[in-house]
Order: sequence, then structure tokens, then C-alpha cells
Amino acid sequence: MRRPWGELGSRVPRASEGAACAGPRQPWSPSPNSMLRVLLSAPASTARLSSLLLFPPVQPCCLGPGRWGDRPPGGGPPAGPAQGLQRLLEQARSPGELLRWLGQNPSKVRAHHYPVALRRLGQLMGARPRPPPVEPSTLQDLSRLIIRHCPAFDTQTIHVCLHLAALLGFPAEGSLVRTLEQQRRSRLPPKPKPPPPPPPPPPKLSRQDGLEAALSCPRFARSPQQTLIRSLAEARPEELTPHVMVLLAQHLARHRLREPQLLEAIAHFLVTQEDQLSSKVVQKLVLPFGRLNYVPLEQRFTPCLERILAREADAAPLATANILMSLCQLQRLPPRALHLVFSPAFINHVSGTPHAVILRRYLSLLDVAVELELAGYQGPRLPRRQQVPVFPQPLITDRARCKYSHKDMVAEGLRQLLGEERYLQDLTVPPGYCTDFLLCVSSSGAVLPTRTQEPFLPYPPRTQATTGDPVQRVVLMLRERWHFCRDSRVLLGSRALRERHLGLIGYQLLPLPFEELESQRGLPQLKNYLRRKLQALGLHWGPEGG
Repeated sequence: MRRPWGELGSRVPRASEGAACAGPRQPWSPSPNSMLRVLLSAPASTARLSSLLLFPPVQPCCLGPGRWGDRPPGGGPPAGPAQGLQRLLEQARSPGELLRWLGQNPSKVRAHHYPVALRRLGQLMGARPRPPPVEPSTLQDLSRLIIRHCPAFDTQTIHVCLHLAALLGFPAEGSLVRTLEQQRRSRLPPKPKPPPPPPPPPPKLSRQDGLEAALSCPRFARSPQQTLIRSLAEARPEELTPHVMVLLAQHLARHRLREPQLLEAIAHFLVTQEDQLSSKVVQKLVLPFGRLNYVPLEQRFTPCLERILAREADAAPLATANILMSLCQLQRLPPRALHLVFSPAFINHVSGTPHAVILRRYLSLLDVAVELELAGYQGPRLPRRQQVPVFPQPLITDRARCKYSHKDMVAEGLRQLLGEERYLQDLTVPPGYCTDFLLCVSSSGAVLPTRTQEPFLPYPPRTQATTGDPVQRVVLMLRERWHFCRDSRVLLGSRALRERHLGLIGYQLLPLPFEELESQRGLPQLKNYLRRKLQALGLHWGPEGG
């Protein structure tokens, strides 16, 4: 007699799925080497089978209301095919008949049917007389159905199916056992991750290593400069290596930090270590002085550089040109070094190097500096056929920060104030300097249309009496925030050099500082600001302008 549903001691597994097909009235027998044949042939087979497969009755889970009727009193699934299949499984008279019920009703098999079928199978296999054998094809169908449906099994049903597979003689390396083992392992709780190992203790750094690490850190730009000044002041002379000082110089130049104490420390290091430094290292140490427009107080600074240039000019021509460019921005060009770089031997030597293009531009700029700033120079010059425009385009920093520039706003203000024909924008004038805005002004102060005038002044410059040109050229120079040293009103070396040379050629400069431009709120205020600036120079324009 069946144990009634809900009897004490019953185990209720969760819903699972899986079934095996078997044809009707097919005999059943385990394989010759199966564990089941061994168990059935042993005297204690009934007890052992009971311990493995005799499971108490299970309460089937409810899969939701269906069209087969309402729920019976006391819970359980609704009356219908699923419950009817369960009764057929519980009343099966042989293993073959039990498996056939599963195989013939695949759409009605639910997960809770497997524990019921396995419990009945254990009862039948432990009964006397022994049941008829099961065909191998039936076992194969059972294997395929369990493999297909085992992802929906709960953990208990997975273990039951593993016991069934062992009893029916399925090989351990077969697809059924491997699939069930994979599902069993996937249901195991994840292993807790081991705690991360403690971080290794930081290596002990010498003061030199500490300075190098600090200068190489990307966040160093936001650290207070007084920290670095104090660190260098406490450092011993032997701790300040060329590598440390190069990092310091590059940091100052990159972030536009005009720190006199640090720059003086670099200049002193360069002078004291002159014999040990090559020109390739010296060019990096000298870079911040020209870029930051800072002339060191060290009196031996320029003579030291002259000796280094005389010693290594031919060995490193690009380094030589870089050093001279820094000195050019400082207006400290040594005539003896100019004799070296303008000599035919040096020019022929650099023409065949990979840096020939940039070197010709640097030498052209040095020649312009000689023309405009060294009136008493009597040495060789760069031949005309070798000269190229020095800066034919806006500087790299201006191109990189164009979206923060006031140039477009000023251009619109000039267009509405003067008209498009009375100014030129981004015009490159000889010897190759790019201007922001250029106006042509008559001797009476009237702003003239640029199409009727030659916008350039001659280079090399000549006096107005020589040229016979009464028209004056006014250059509006934007002075953006990044044109200055940080937290300073000192122009960067390249900016100061351009303005100085344009003024020496004969252009009248009208600076437009960023503080004044940022204070203008809207285009009407900007037009009034530009009007006041131009009228302060005595300029006027006709009614067609704004």
C-alpha cells in the first residue's frame, strides 16, 4: 500500500525535470558489469538498494494553475496530467514499465516526478522475485532525457540521478555522469576568495631616489613648490645628479614655474659640473631659462655655455642650436658661438643630418636676432638661400588651446567695429612671425582697407624716409593666460622674443591682456573695449565700420 501524501517523515524536494523514454512492454536487465547486477546478485542487495533508492514519498510542487482542475484540499498540484502521471509511476509493476511511463509522456514530466520514479524503482528492484531486465535502448533514452533536463534539477535530484547512474552501470566517464557532475559542481557555493596579500613594504629610498621619484610623479604639478625648494636645500651636493637636475629643469619648463631659487640651483649646478656635462644634457638644463625668460644671477653662466658650445658644437649640432635658442630668448647670444654655427663647415655638416629642417629654422631665427639685436656683429651670417620663415604658423600652445582663446571673440568684435576689409587675421609677416590681427593706418590715423595697402613691412627693416611709405602697421597682440609664466606677469621667452622682434622691424604693437578680455561681458562690451583701445592710439574709421 502506498504511504499517503503528507505523512510525517516525507521529504519534499524542489521541482526538477527529466525523464527517460522506453518503449512499451520491453524487458529490462542491467548490463553484465553494472553495479546493479552485482547488487541484485548479492544476498544483501535488498538492504543496500533500500539505503540508496528507497526515498519517502514527496510532495510534488505546484507549477501554477492549469486547465485540469482546481487544487485538492490541503495543497499539492492541481488535478491533471501531472498528478495522473505521478500515480502511474507509483503504481508501476516493473522497472521497464516505470521507464516507459516517463518516456511516453515527455510533455507531462515535471522535476518532482524523478524522485517519485526513483523511489518506486528502488522498491521494484528490491522486490522478489526479481523484475524482468530492461533493454539497453531504454537506458540510453533515459540518459538522453536526464542530460537534456538536468539543468532544471535541484541539488537533491542531481544526487539521486548520480546514484541511479551508478546502479544502472553508466560509466563514470560517460556523458550522463559527466553532465550530472558538472551540474553538481555548479551548485556548490563559491569558495571564498583568499584575502589579498599585504602590500610589500616600500623600498628604502635615498634622498636622491626620493627626489627622482617626486619629480617623475604626474601629480607633482599640484604639489606645493616650497616642498621641493626645501628638499633641494637640504640635499647634499653629491645627491644632486645630472638626472635629478634634468628632471627638475623639465618640470619647471613644462609647467611654466618661474621659481628663482630652483633656477639658480640649476645654474650653479651647471657651472660647477661643466666638465662632466655633455651638450645634450646642457640643452635640457638651459631650457627653462629661455622658456621662462629668466636670466640667472650666476655671472659664470654665459661664459660656461660658450666653452661647452666651442667644445661640442660639431659633435651635437641640434643640442648646440637648442642652447643658442635659449640664449637668444635671453638676449645673451655669444658672438664666438655665432661664428661657429654660421660657418660654412657647420652649415654643410647639418644639411645632411636628420634634423636639417628644424636646424635651418633655428639658424634662420638666430640670423634674425643678429640682424635686429646685434648691431655690432661682424661675423658670418646665414646665406639667404638657406633662410626659411621662423614661425609661419601659430605656436603649438595656441593651437592646442584654441578653444580657450579669445581670438574668435575679438575677431567678431573687429568685424562689427571696423568691417571685414579693415583688418587681417593670422597673417605671417617677414621674416616669418604670425600675427593675431593687423591694421593698416594712414598718417592721419585712419584705418585703411587692407586690400589697397601692402600689409608687410620690409625685412631687413628700413627707415620710413628710405621706403617712402607713410602707412603704419598696427598689430593687435592677444596675451592669453598661458602666454605668461604661472602666477606671474612675465611673458614666456618665445612670446617676448616675437613681440620684441616685431617692434624692432617697425610694427606698432597693441597688447590685449587676458584679464581685460575676460572682464568683458558680451559682444557690446567687447566692442566698446576695442573702440577705446584703438582710439587711445589716435585711430579712427569711417561710418561703414561698427
